[in-house]
Amino acid sequence: MSDNKRFSFEFFPPKTDAGREKLKTVRAELNKLGPDFFSVTYGAGGSTRDNTKGIVFEMIADGIATAPHLSFGGDDETSMLNLLNEYKQAGVTRIVALRGDLPSGMGAQRLVYAEELVQFIRENTGDHFHLEVAAYPEVHPDAPSYEKDIEYLKRKLDAGANSAITQYFYNLDAYLYFIDQCNKAGIDKPIYPGIMPITNYQNLARFSANCGAEIPRWLAKKLESFGDDKESLVAFGCDIVTKLCEQLLESGAPGLHFYTMNQIEPNKTIWKNLGL
Repeated sequence: MSDNKRFSFEFFPPKTDAGREKLKTVRAELNKLGPDFFSVTYGAGGSTRDNTKGIVFEMIADGIATAPHLSFGGDDETSMLNLLNEYKQAGVTRIVALRGDLPSGMGAQRLVYAEELVQFIRENTGDHFHLEVAAYPEVHPDAPSYEKDIEYLKRKLDAGANSAITQYFYNLDAYLYFIDQCNKAGIDKPIYPGIMPITNYQNLARFSANCGAEIPRWLAKKLESFGDDKESLVAFGCDIVTKLCEQLLESGAPGLHFYTMNQIEPNKTIWKNLGL
């Protein structure tokens, strides 16, 4: 891609046959844009493992560079090692390593943190996989402090991760300040901004409240004002997110990672607006 920037798209594994068929169309269309890779998410405790694996294998077989998300969840080391070997044999070269969440009803089990997962993957597969981890410019909801959150990120990268992808955000300063603080903490690996297009204000507000991503007050009020006028909301959202992406790239961000929500639009529109 231009100026050695890296661009990627993220999917979630659909639960229905119709969703899986739709995703085939979406991935074919977005693949025409020429991103560096796609990633496929992994439900709490690996609850979508077979679904995730199936989509990853399909995409790799179609010659599309694809990275599965991975977390220990309720799995033991043998299960995890088997899964890693399956991915390795299938031609997967990149993994997004996460703490993940335990599925409901498994609260007694200990969470395996991403730092430990990174160590486990490195110990058992060497340098075969490029490992991505998560970063939080607006602080992970479970982090005790801003400084601790950066410390946790540094530990994941020091354990062997190659780069990080951030939670989405709409405040440019949050990312720029975060990068500055990461640099001061001795982090020198790339941190790619996560980009969330805007298509539904209610869903976005609910999701953001859960994951700790802030919607600035002015933006929330503007999105509320569209009411049921979805077309105008999406058009406005494309403009706002395009501007954010432009500012990020101009400010030195190493690339962008789009949370597509399994949609062609508005990801394609934002991509074309950016001249990629």
